[in-house]
Amino acid sequence: MTDNPAAAGDLAASLRARVDTSRPHTARIWNYWLGGKDYYEADRAAGDEIRRLHPGIGDYARADRLFLGRAVRHLVREAGIRQFLDIGTGLPTADNTHEVAQRIAPESRIVYVDNDPLVLAHARALLTSTPEGRTDYLDEDLRNVDAILEQAARTLDFGEPVALILLGVVIFIGDDEDPYGLVRQLTDRLPTGSHLVLSHTVTSPSMPDVDEAVAFWNEHGTPRLTQRTPAGVARFFDGLELLEPGVVSCSRWRPGPDTGAAPEEVAMFGGVARKN
Repeated sequence: MTDNPAAAGDLAASLRARVDTSRPHTARIWNYWLGGKDYYEADRAAGDEIRRLHPGIGDYARADRLFLGRAVRHLVREAGIRQFLDIGTGLPTADNTHEVAQRIAPESRIVYVDNDPLVLAHARALLTSTPEGRTDYLDEDLRNVDAILEQAARTLDFGEPVALILLGVVIFIGDDEDPYGLVRQLTDRLPTGSHLVLSHTVTSPSMPDVDEAVAFWNEHGTPRLTQRTPAGVARFFDGLELLEPGVVSCSRWRPGPDTGAAPEEVAMFGGVARKN
């Protein structure tokens, strides 16, 4: 990213020109559900229709975001992690990974990765690091493991533990693209003591309206989503030490003592695991 304001404005304008505003896009709909402003009419209309098909869908976005915060706080405070590789960043919103981590440990380093031109246009909001720490942004696809790790090494020390964050991004990797092998490629390249934080939309007989909403999305939106069962999501953690309470609804991953009764289950499941 450039430090020249005029050049940065030109870059943002050119990136926005690459955005197809006629078709809804998942990052912009997610932003809409979270109360952001970076979406278009097509995104709002699709988001409203998906919410009509499945009224609880907006809760998924919020549950996933809160899960991110709880996971990052645990990793910084309890596991001593100071490095984060956040792939599938999405549009900047409140409490991004670096804000949560650096609030506790200002020296934390974070590399964000996404390949959406609108996300890149807003990436400067993700580069507001503390003086002690550092942030960077990579315009890359999750499938390009070598390129991601090579560029991330400019900011992260891969001789020390790294938290790999894959929230709501592996859903865009079809079964024919070996999603489990892709995640394994990433975790295999990380040192002992590293962690994987992953969330994924699930399909379940108890949530039939989720399938209907996903079918609508795959017909009208981009990119296509692949649902997996809770057991299928748990497979992404094979070979790692899964932390309690395992792979559960994001709303139920260590919600805290002040939440009262068990939070309502959402169809976004996630977990955190350690590489030994």
